[in-house]
Amino acid sequence: MKETTYKTEIGGRKVEVQLGRYCGQASGHCIVRCGDTVVMVNATMAKAPRPGMDFFPLGVDYEEKMYSVGKIPGGWKKREGRASDNAILKSRLIDRPLRPLFPKGFYNDVTIVATPLSVDPDIAPETLAMFGSSVALSISDIPFAGPTGSVKIACLDGKFIVNPTVAELEKSTIDLVVSGTKEAILMVEAGAKEVSEELMLDAIMFAHEEIKKQVAFIEKMMKDIFGKAGKVVNKNIAFDEIPEEINNAVREYAQSKVEKVFECYDRDVRQDLEDEMEAEVQEHFAEIFPEQAKAVGQVLYNMKKEIVRHKILYKGIRPDGRKPNEIRPIWCEVGLLPRVHGSGVFTRGQTQALTTCTLGMISEAQELDGLETEEYKRYMHQYNMPGYTTGEAKPLRSPGRREIGHGALAERALVPVLPSEEEFPYAIRMVSDILSSNGSTSMASTCGSTLALMDAGVPIKAPVAGVAMGLMKDKDSDRVTVLTDIQGLEDFLGDMDFKVTGTTEGITAIQMDIKIHGIDRNILTTALEQARIGRLEILKLMCKTIKAPRKELSKYAPKIISFQIDPDKIREVIGSGGKVINQIIAETGVKIDIEDNGDVFVSATDKEMMEKAKSMILTIATDLELNCEYEGKVVRTTQFGAFVEVAPGKEGMIHISKLSKERVEKVEDVVKVGDKVLAKTIKIDERGRVDMKLIKKL
Repeated sequence: MKETTYKTEIGGRKVEVQLGRYCGQASGHCIVRCGDTVVMVNATMAKAPRPGMDFFPLGVDYEEKMYSVGKIPGGWKKREGRASDNAILKSRLIDRPLRPLFPKGFYNDVTIVATPLSVDPDIAPETLAMFGSSVALSISDIPFAGPTGSVKIACLDGKFIVNPTVAELEKSTIDLVVSGTKEAILMVEAGAKEVSEELMLDAIMFAHEEIKKQVAFIEKMMKDIFGKAGKVVNKNIAFDEIPEEINNAVREYAQSKVEKVFECYDRDVRQDLEDEMEAEVQEHFAEIFPEQAKAVGQVLYNMKKEIVRHKILYKGIRPDGRKPNEIRPIWCEVGLLPRVHGSGVFTRGQTQALTTCTLGMISEAQELDGLETEEYKRYMHQYNMPGYTTGEAKPLRSPGRREIGHGALAERALVPVLPSEEEFPYAIRMVSDILSSNGSTSMASTCGSTLALMDAGVPIKAPVAGVAMGLMKDKDSDRVTVLTDIQGLEDFLGDMDFKVTGTTEGITAIQMDIKIHGIDRNILTTALEQARIGRLEILKLMCKTIKAPRKELSKYAPKIISFQIDPDKIREVIGSGGKVINQIIAETGVKIDIEDNGDVFVSATDKEMMEKAKSMILTIATDLELNCEYEGKVVRTTQFGAFVEVAPGKEGMIHISKLSKERVEKVEDVVKVGDKVLAKTIKIDERGRVDMKLIKKL
């Protein structure tokens, strides 16, 4: 490809797409520039499918390079290591709208690598990476039914802003990323501050108009490259297709058998019937079509999908017998773990999540080492789903992309209702352990988090619940059914997974993935309204278990008080080599955090010791005042007086003549080292030296 630069505008900013100069061996390549943000995207395809592959192996990596923001990586090696959670979430953002646009039966590995080379914090690299991925695929020989466009939207004072700055996002009621084709929406990811369904829908549709402009720009680029004939796809690709002979034979033999399986509403019984049916069908065709077990299995899968979808679309019957807008039975429980700061169990049908809340000092917040301006976060939500949740015997693994994504969604759902750091000076760690899974586990973990937070006494502004919406759409008749609270089978065989979380007042988070080539405004409107009704019903049921945060924290949770000192006094409080602050900690047994702005956090289980530590810190951080009384300890004596430490590193001297109204022959006749005394300041000279007189021994 010859070296070419194309120019466009996204959100009022000039964007350049450079082709043909670098990475000549990639199937598709581009460098996208917007201001000081530069993102390189490469797409490559394997020459042949992997043997035995039965799903499309798309791999997307968002490679964070610390040099792009002028940082040296931490750690001993001083080089980038395993992808951060943030990078994994950005990889998922790129992956989700692209995946449904690859053809069926295409099993060649496709890898997309998006690398931010230079990053201006006010020009988000992830949306440029999404845009660049569409460009790279569209100009390659990889089969792809794009192009797509992607955009980030904020909302300030009712006005939508495309690709906002960091400052604009902080003030915005919505943080929304949308991707789609010119015809329809493919992916939505959003956090929001309890906004209405109408506002969210308007924001999504506003984003779609911007997406259409990006698609038109890429289509013009493709026309310049490929000419009127259009995109050229690699002719050597062999699509995996089911032979017509096998398709017809299996359907004729197994149609009634498959239909009978789905007459059963009990999932466990149905699964046993399904396994028996598949084994019997495979055995029947083992000699007729030797070495074609995969094709026979694929036909059976297609039949199951068609039967389930037809029953939902045309009979209104779901696999478990529910109506389209009906939620599975729900029960909740809180306070089941006595030593945990807060705990809650949320059960919906066969999906069950146990969420725990742990409170800690602000210093225990998670440090972030990435391309973002955010350096730490005090609210952390982690999601785990072991094999036993689906009855599988498999070893435990470290969290994968799915677990990280589900945890991030539940985290985002609760952030808008959390108290500020000033109101509640704690780091908060939530852990959702899935105990049983049959779909919508991320929404169960969101509901479980609300229960655990309230059980812990965290003063959240309102309870949050979540519900996963599904979609069945007949492409031939355009008949559509939107499903509330989808289970695993409906997610697996359906066209949409649309998760919506919120309070009674509005939406706090959205995540939508589409398996077909997009959905329109009408479907979105129906899904959002159905989700609102479902969410309110779930919140009502949750509030029967616990309706508001407990008034007191668990007795096992650390107690924290916060106050502020003059930042110029921080050095005195800490002392040389930490000597002063360590002395306070040793004497009181508390934990102390001091921020650069002078915010001080003191934590302990003993309230009296907390107050003592606070008093000591304030004494150090505040200059002693004339004619004020202070408690202290005699730390040394001389012939002419006693030195009293009123706080670590802060002393006053009581002259022998000020120890008593009577004549004192020897200092030790009145006070000894270690004695606790109450003394009053009587003189402070220009060098800060303090003279005191003894009021009384304590």
